Amino acid sequence: MATGVEKGMDHDNAAAPVAGTYPDETRLALLTHAEARETIEYLQLLERLAPDRRGQAAGQLAANLARRLPAP
Repeated sequence: MATGVEKGMDHDNAAAPVAGTYPDETRLALLTHAEARETIEYLQLLERLAPDRRGQAAGQLAANLARRLPAP
């Protein structure tokens, strides 16, 4: 059973900024626009098929993702 606190995780330093060097080149998106839209559709389907908290969470995630995408 997961407790939310995993062994070996240092939660005291979780708010510390990430330090490092980063390239100046443009980074590729993790998902294409089409893949992101498809993911949102699957999350909305899960929301309809699962009337429990998981479905509700999937719907909220779908809405959050949709707001972040540029208009088609």
